[in-house]
Amino acid sequence: MRSSPLKKRLNNYKLHLMKTTSISMAIAMLALVLSCKETGNEKVQTTENLIVSDSVTLRIDSVLKSFVAAGDIAGVSALIYEKDKEVYFNAFGFADVEAQKPMDRSTIVQIYSMTKPVTGTALMTLFEEGKFQLDDPLEKYAPEFANMKVYVGEDSSGKPILEDARRPITIRDITRHTAGFAGASDTPLGKMVAEADALNRNNNLVEMAEKMGKLPLQFHPGEEWLYGPCVDVQAFLVERISGMPYQQYVREHVLDKLGMEETRYFIPENDRNRFAALYRRTGKGTIERDTLTYSNYLEKWPLTRGGSGLTSTLDDYIKFARMLVHEGSIDSVEILKPETVQLMATNQLADSINERHFLPSKGQVGFGIDFAVRTAPPANADENNGVVGEFFWDGAASTLFWVDPVNDLTAVMFVQLFPYDQIGLHKSFRDAVYGPIEVE
Repeated sequence: MRSSPLKKRLNNYKLHLMKTTSISMAIAMLALVLSCKETGNEKVQTTENLIVSDSVTLRIDSVLKSFVAAGDIAGVSALIYEKDKEVYFNAFGFADVEAQKPMDRSTIVQIYSMTKPVTGTALMTLFEEGKFQLDDPLEKYAPEFANMKVYVGEDSSGKPILEDARRPITIRDITRHTAGFAGASDTPLGKMVAEADALNRNNNLVEMAEKMGKLPLQFHPGEEWLYGPCVDVQAFLVERISGMPYQQYVREHVLDKLGMEETRYFIPENDRNRFAALYRRTGKGTIERDTLTYSNYLEKWPLTRGGSGLTSTLDDYIKFARMLVHEGSIDSVEILKPETVQLMATNQLADSINERHFLPSKGQVGFGIDFAVRTAPPANADENNGVVGEFFWDGAASTLFWVDPVNDLTAVMFVQLFPYDQIGLHKSFRDAVYGPIEVE
């Protein structure tokens, strides 16, 4: 039986392909090499140029899955962009174990202190408008914080001994946690703070500031780094300077401009089925559901804190991170100028500030404006991994994000775990992304 002309043409084509395979492979290899070079003003990228390669993706998957399998977390999700491309997304385990609801991309979580960089961004939009300078005294705009006293002990009758602050609190102090505000604790000063209850959610920001301004400071402004309510004062300051309720200001000037519609203080009824449960780790491989925090987000309260209180989704928060890696702009929307983001991502702590609370646990870092700023490579393999120039922060429920300008990489990891990361999840995730730490 004679072959049809079409069959002959197909056979000839197959023969041609076989003869040219080696040439094609050589061309492909050459193209791979050339892809690293610039063409005009564009950089053609291949996966060979990326931090998050196929093998790294598998490594991240393995690490995140292992924490779920060990029973130390209910669920986890992560999203990474590199060079303006999504290079990683996955989710493991449950957002709600009892309801058997999987953790996924649209899960809404409590981000706690990852609210802080959002507040700092809102504040710095006013800085760009010339509404204040960083070294202005806070009392210039907020007389509630004039004539501050510093707690130095108690006399024999148990009465607090106070002295005048050596200098006023500045706006720079409240952006870098050097104002001196104390937290509630079992110490005499801590009990005074607890009794004032400035952060009660039934207070508005003005009432919060009035109560805080009457409390003595734990140390003289600018002399120590102490994590506390500084960013709540930033929210109050935004409200005072702008003349607009803080929640409205941050909505209009940051969140809505970035399309972050699901980053909110209040979750409406029709979205609550996506709200993740929060779990407490009570022992190795043992977690229990926490129910104390949910009313913060299911009712509308007077206090809209700058330091905590927002909920978000992976895709919402990555927009914020990507705006920062682009130095203030994304998709033709400008939130801040490049020099402002650079200022925020620059260490603001002088070497003379030796007392730094838990900050050294974050690695070789200083602190900028509402971010930790990595100033040196990891000193040993036990430290958190990262790149010099990176800035980042995390949240009490063990969430994490970072911005890596060197590699044009942004990462967000969501989990809902109390107490804050006692299982090494952050380090393991970072090591999975960048590879094991190599110290010379």
